[in-house]
Amino acid sequence: MSASYDVAAIGNAIVDVIAPADEAFLVDHALTKGAMMLIDEARAHELYGHMSAAIETSGGSAGNTVAGLASLGGRAAYVGKVAADQLGDVFAHDTRQIGVHFETGRLSGGPATGRCLINVTPDGERTMCTFLGASVELTAADVDPDTILGAEIVYLEGYLFDPPEARRAFAKAAGLARASGRTIALSLSDSFVVDRHRAGLLAFIEAEVDLLFANEAEITSLFETTDFEQAARAAQSLTRIAAVTRGEKGSVVITPTIRHTVEAYPVAQLVDTTGAGDQYAAGFMLGLARGKPLDACGRLGGLAAAEVISHYGPRPQVSLAELAAANGLA
Repeated sequence: MSASYDVAAIGNAIVDVIAPADEAFLVDHALTKGAMMLIDEARAHELYGHMSAAIETSGGSAGNTVAGLASLGGRAAYVGKVAADQLGDVFAHDTRQIGVHFETGRLSGGPATGRCLINVTPDGERTMCTFLGASVELTAADVDPDTILGAEIVYLEGYLFDPPEARRAFAKAAGLARASGRTIALSLSDSFVVDRHRAGLLAFIEAEVDLLFANEAEITSLFETTDFEQAARAAQSLTRIAAVTRGEKGSVVITPTIRHTVEAYPVAQLVDTTGAGDQYAAGFMLGLARGKPLDACGRLGGLAAAEVISHYGPRPQVSLAELAAANGLA
C-alpha cells in the first residue's frame, strides 16, 4: 500500500508561549531550570501574567515536528486534541495553513486548549511549564485509521504516556501501524516522562518501536546510568534504529550492527534550544521516508535543529527544503 504521508504524528496539541527570562525569574517563581513541569490552569494564568512579552505559536512537540516536515517539503498529518475556543481555532488554522492534514474533532465543554509557557534564559536553555488542557482528552476514537495506515512513518510523542486516555490513543495508533507494516517512531520527549514510565516505555520500545528518538539525558535515564556509552550499547540491542542528540556534540545514530557519529552544524549564535529535538526528528524522518542512508538522515536532522536554535521559537523561520538543498542534503 503506497503512503499518502511521509509521517503521521500523534501528540499533545499545545500552543507555545515563549519569552526571555533571567535566572532571577526562575528562582522567584520556583521553576527548575531546563525542566518541563506540568501545571494546572490557575498556575498557568498566574505565571503567564508575570512573563515578559512573548511569542505565541501553535506547538507541542509532535506539532513542531510536522511543521518541520512541511518546511522540508514532506507530506505530514497530525492527530491531536484542541478545544472549541480561540486558541483551538489558531492551532487548527496554523496547522492546516502550512499544509499539514489535521482533522481531529474539537473538544466542547471541557478544559481549554493546552499551552506551554517557555522561559528562555540568556544561555539558550528553556524551562517549560505546561498546562495540558484539552490535549489530554485525546481518545482512541480520535485516531483515524486511514490517517495512520496512509503514513510511511507513524510518529508517537512520548508525552502521551502520561494521560491514560491519550495513552490508549497512542496504543491504537501503534497497533494499526504495526499491523500494516508501517515504521513506528517514538520520541522519549523528556527525562521526567522516562522517570515516570520507565518500565512501560522499555516494554513498548522492545515490542513495537522501530525508530527511537532521545537526547543524552533521556537515554541515560531510560537505562538508569550516567554513562552515555553504556546507554548507547543498551539502545543498540533494544530497537532497530536509535537516533540520540547530544547538543554541540551532534548526534549518534545506532543500529544493532552500525554506529554513525554525526557532527553538529555550526550555529553563529545559540538563542533558544526550544524545538531542537523536534526539528531533528523532522529532518531524520523525512530522510528515512525518502530512502536516504542513516548518516544522511542524521545530518538532515542536525541541519533542521541548527536552524531552529538560532532564533526564538520551536519552528523553522526559513525554508528547510531550501536550506537542505544548499547543504547538499536535498
